[in-house]
Parts: sequence; C-alpha cells; structure tokens
Amino acid sequence: MVVLATASYGSLDDREGGGGAVSRALARLAESLGWPLRGAGIFGRLVAPGARVLVKPNWVMHANHGPWGIEPLVTHASVIGAVVEELLRSRAGRVVVGDAPLQACDFAALLRATGMDGWSEAQQVTDARFAGIRDFRRTTCEIRDGVRVPQVDRRPREDFILFDLGTDSLLEQVTDERRSFRVTQYDPSQMVATHGKGRHQYLVARDVIESDVIFNLPKLKTHKKAGLTCALKNLIGINGNKEYLPHHRVGGAAVGGDCYPGRSPLKRALEYAFDRQHQATSHTGRQTWYQATRVLNRLVRASGDVLGVEGSWSGNDTLWRTCLDLNRIVLYGRPDGTLADSPQRAVFHIVDAIVAGQGDGPLAPQPLPLRRLFAGASAAAVDWVAARLLGYQPERIPIVREAFGAFRWPIAGFSPDGIVPVCDGVSTSDDVFGPQTVPVTYPVGWRDAVIGLAAAYK
Repeated sequence: MVVLATASYGSLDDREGGGGAVSRALARLAESLGWPLRGAGIFGRLVAPGARVLVKPNWVMHANHGPWGIEPLVTHASVIGAVVEELLRSRAGRVVVGDAPLQACDFAALLRATGMDGWSEAQQVTDARFAGIRDFRRTTCEIRDGVRVPQVDRRPREDFILFDLGTDSLLEQVTDERRSFRVTQYDPSQMVATHGKGRHQYLVARDVIESDVIFNLPKLKTHKKAGLTCALKNLIGINGNKEYLPHHRVGGAAVGGDCYPGRSPLKRALEYAFDRQHQATSHTGRQTWYQATRVLNRLVRASGDVLGVEGSWSGNDTLWRTCLDLNRIVLYGRPDGTLADSPQRAVFHIVDAIVAGQGDGPLAPQPLPLRRLFAGASAAAVDWVAARLLGYQPERIPIVREAFGAFRWPIAGFSPDGIVPVCDGVSTSDDVFGPQTVPVTYPVGWRDAVIGLAAAYK
C-alpha cells in the first residue's frame, strides 16, 4: 500500500503576505502521511538528527516564453519557503536549495522575480543551518542574434559526481551506431562522449548525492516532450551539463528516430541545419546556419506541420529513459559514482498544483488553477496521480507507465493499484485525483494520451 495525500487550497491570493495558507496545507498533507513528530515539526519523522537535506524546486527559466507570467512556470516561492522553514524546525543539520535550470536562464533574475534572493539571505541570517541556494549548472549561455553563446565551467568539476550506468541504462535498448541522441540547441558531438553503446554517463551535483534526504518540489505542468512534468521529470535538474541528457533521437520514427512521426526529407534537412549551427566554431558560421534553420522552419510550418523537430510528441521514446535513469541515481547513487543495491537516501515529493501549467509547457505554460498540493514518498505514485489530475491516461504517458517497470535499481516496487489516496486526511477513492472538470489545454503531440480523446488519435 502506497499512501498519497492531497490538500485542497482556498484563495489563490492566500499565499501572499507570509504563505500561511501554504503552511496549513502542508501540515494537513504531513498529518495524512504520518510525517510529524512531536517537538520536531511536520517533517520530524523524515529527518534524522543532523541530516543533510536538499530541497529541489522546479526553476526551469526566469521568464515565461508566453504572455502568462511566472506563476505557472516555476514552483511558487511560498511553497519552497514553507518547506524550508518547516525543515529548519526539524532536527536537520543542513538545508540547501538547488536546481539546474536551462542554460539560458538568468538565475539572478529568477531569484529576484520570485523574491527568493532576499528570502534566502534572511534565512541564512536567522538559522546557520540553512546553506543557501545553489545553481547546479556548469555551463550557462546567452542568446545573441538567435545564436547560443556558451559560458563553460561556471562551477568546478569537483562539485559533481560522474555516474556511468553502462548497459544497465534504460537508454541502452535504443542506442544505435548513428550517434542519434540529441538535446535541442546543443552540439550533438559532445553527447557522443557521454552516451553510446555500453556507456551512459550523467554528471550529478555533489550536493544531491551527499544529501541524506531530498524534498522534491515540482510544479505540475503539461510538457510537450514528456507529456507532463512532475516528480519524475523534475529530477533532470540535478545534472550539471546538457550534453549528458538525451532528449530524443534524430530522424522520424520510420527511419529509427523518435523526433517526429513517419519520415520527412524537409524535417531531416532542418535537423541537419540545426546540427551544423550548433557545431559551427565561429559566430559567423553559427549565424549563417541559424538563418538557414529559420527558412527551413518556415517551410515546415507552411507544410501544415505542428510538431517540429524536438521530439514533441507521444512517440518520444528517449526522454523518459533519461529521466528514469536520473531517478535511479538519486535513489541508489553513492559518492564514489556507483549505485548500491539498496536506496541510499529518502526522497519525498510535494507538488505545487495550486496554479499548474497547461498548453505548451514547460517553457510557455498557461495558468491552470487546480488549487491543490499533493505529496507522497514515491515519484511513480505521485506522477500517476498527476497524470490523472491533468486528464491523461497514465498508461499512455511513457515516463509514468515505465516508472513501474521491473529493471535493476527499481523506482517503484508496486503497481498503480497499490496507490491509496487521502484527501484532507480522509481516505477516499482515486476519483479525488481526477480527471479534472476544469478544461485543460494539451500539447498537440500528446492529445492521443488524453482520457476521452485518445480513441480519436488511434
């Protein structure tokens, strides 16, 4: 039996001015899950004396790529603040907040926009156990004239631990000799060094692996490459460099890729132009190929295509494997870069679905007011519920379905039938988790996974 709790939320304005409503909702969640301990706060049973605790929010970008603001984009500051403040009421020895946003994210601007900069400074003055906020990225970048300009080695290599899952990686089954793994807007030749037959490497922040307890605080959003982003997908932000993170395989499904359905010579030309742009060694060369991609993009759109060449559809058979590999590392990873046979740390998940994100997530989400927090000790169970809450059929979302798989270093040792929902402290049927009656806007490539719509896309 795996208990997963949800707490309803009142006015969306209640978070402002101290976040008292969030704290009360967290307390109800913790009580439902049996987490409190007298004298040690609502997380008292989870945090041993002197434990090192990492809080992992969703801080993907400093600004919404659409006109909808930061509210549906990142974990709300009131949720992060309430969790950290409760952790400091526990017996924790050290608490740190950290994430690796996109390379183009202006981290200082993100902290200013959320108010986390001033909050962090105040917390460090108030309680020396709070070690502040970490940016886990080794490489950042600026976009100049449409071209990515990287700044490398922003953090020392010693701050990270290299893991190689080898043939036990979930990516091994789809690894080929074409060097086909890609992550949008990055040099594919760099990924050749990290992922190939029998070699699947990840570079994980040392703060993650040296923690005793992790509190994962995702923002619930639809996601054009994974269907949704929640507890499982959020852990992609523990990795320091993008070239360790395959997101799709180049080419259409008809030729062994998973970037888009079928085959398309026009899209293949666009993929080639993207690769040349990101491999060019001069700004002039990158700018020339960037202009070529703009022309080809217009031609692709003019042909009636709506999916593009980023693996933004339900046939993406790569990204879920990367994400689940990272979840296995979080659970079983050791400081020497190996994986143990038993979990090495406890991981708990508290989801911000007060204002979730819908539409073209994760970077241009529209607000979806669900007015809920929900939590559990299993990322697989949390994401199964998250999928239902968004109106998806969970078994049609690969990152959710495959998290229950039987592989080495498993993520879930139970089936979805073992999830027991509790709403505001009362056991109930799983209908409490959805699907929502509120209409949801879905990424176009994932409409075939929606309850009630899937049959129309068969």
